[in-house]
Amino acid sequence: MTTEATEATEAATAPTSRTLWARRVTDGVEPKNVIIAVCLMMGAVRYGWTGLAWAAFAALFAAVVPTLFIQRGIRKGTLEDRHVGHRQRRLTVIPFIMGSVALSFAVMLWADAPHDLTAMVAAMFASLVPILVITVRWKVSIHTAVASGAVVCLGIALGPLWLLLYPGVALIGWSRVVLRDHTLAQTIVGALVGGLTAGLTFWLAR
Repeated sequence: MTTEATEATEAATAPTSRTLWARRVTDGVEPKNVIIAVCLMMGAVRYGWTGLAWAAFAALFAAVVPTLFIQRGIRKGTLEDRHVGHRQRRLTVIPFIMGSVALSFAVMLWADAPHDLTAMVAAMFASLVPILVITVRWKVSIHTAVASGAVVCLGIALGPLWLLLYPGVALIGWSRVVLRDHTLAQTIVGALVGGLTAGLTFWLAR
């Protein structure tokens, strides 16, 4: 390749202001961060210090343990990045996350944890079921699924004003499309699946 062609290729792939902002959104509001923030908020607002402790327990199994699993995969070379961009690799990661979430749900149910937090964990598990099924054939967006489900659950538990956070789901979808990690359709389906499944499960389980 000539020097001119190399420079042209580098210019075409160089980060722009748009892609830099998209990366900040994608990394800053990734599923792990959303789960931790929403669990702690739900626990503190609804149940005070006791709720905060149970929220930390739920977040440990729903966000921290899966993150450690992914980081271990990256170190071993079986996973390529923290967002698990390869669709088939997600078929290994998602079942692990489901197992971790199911374990926390069982403990919380046995220990009679606050109802809304137990329902939130049930909603997380339920939303992963259709995501796993879809991922067998199609790379649906987990970013928008988690964010959408979180907003709907907050709206049900804390009041409809929390639904005003929903434009943030669209912003996350935008970032995934700009970075070419997902198509527009994949982000929309993720938001619909996450919002409907998590919202319905949370409403029935609380």
